[in-house]
Amino acid sequence: MPESTFNTQASALSATFTQAHLKFLNAKLEKLSPERIIEWAMISLPGLIQTTAFGLTGLVILDMINRIHVDQQASNDHPTPASSSASEDEENDDESQRRFQKSGYNVRRHPVPLIFIDTLYHFSETLDLAQRVQDHYNIPLKIYKPQGCETTEEFERFHGERLWETDDVSYDYLIKVEPGRRAYQELGAQAVISGRRRSQKGDRSRLDILEIEPGTGLIKLNPLASWSFQQVWTYVRAHQVPYNALLDQGYRSIGDWHSTKPAVNPDDERSGRWEGKAKSECGLHVDYFKMRAEFQATQKKKQALVAAQQQTTALDAQQNQTIEVA
Repeated sequence: MPESTFNTQASALSATFTQAHLKFLNAKLEKLSPERIIEWAMISLPGLIQTTAFGLTGLVILDMINRIHVDQQASNDHPTPASSSASEDEENDDESQRRFQKSGYNVRRHPVPLIFIDTLYHFSETLDLAQRVQDHYNIPLKIYKPQGCETTEEFERFHGERLWETDDVSYDYLIKVEPGRRAYQELGAQAVISGRRRSQKGDRSRLDILEIEPGTGLIKLNPLASWSFQQVWTYVRAHQVPYNALLDQGYRSIGDWHSTKPAVNPDDERSGRWEGKAKSECGLHVDYFKMRAEFQATQKKKQALVAAQQQTTALDAQQNQTIEVA
């Protein structure tokens, strides 16, 4: 699906939410439990998907979706994307079903497509968890990697080693932003469930439950926005949700191995991320068009530098040849 088509679909859905309507919905959603928020979204938001790096909050959301789906199947009282869609337009519902089926996603086994972006720099414990989650919930997992790369070696051959140190903007764009946007396009996503919470501080401290991404019109749902880390952890233990083994070693927020350490501050679970850098997000939750523009500008500078170096090399070779002839 071309990006323009994706943007049009997402904008068409978000256009139904005026600022006043969005404010009203957030006030209502604030009073609901995360389970009820998710259930509302499954019924009300077409093109709904979940992106996860298998952090604790994302795992709790996944478990809640699974429990809601099981209950719905048992009672058959509420529609789900497996039998009927939240959309009132049946033709669009059928198109969404065909798109999910074509992508290899079994919506009857799990109603909300689950997207995992493999950055090629995840901890082995994270990759192990991804497999355990698939086995535990019996769900398909749509995996997206940096375009044209299957391994870390391939990525570094194309883009250089330790790109996160030499060009942080390009690194974030290539390993997360572009694969994420590609996932949204291929699955026809119009709304995305995320695991962000206010207690994670930084830019997330003012998080709404329902928000619209500027520019793209993509709807983002943060059903556990009001929960603390302790509430998430209590749920995980109570419901025996699979979790990352690194959490037992002091880690709280887990990303790529090179930019993640055990939490430095117990009161700030993301204090182990991006040590020494003035950043709190990887790129998935910042302005997409700004991120893309910065990446493109960086690429142009690199291309201009390479061209200048090639020209200098050619001139040097030409001068050496002239000297030899003389």
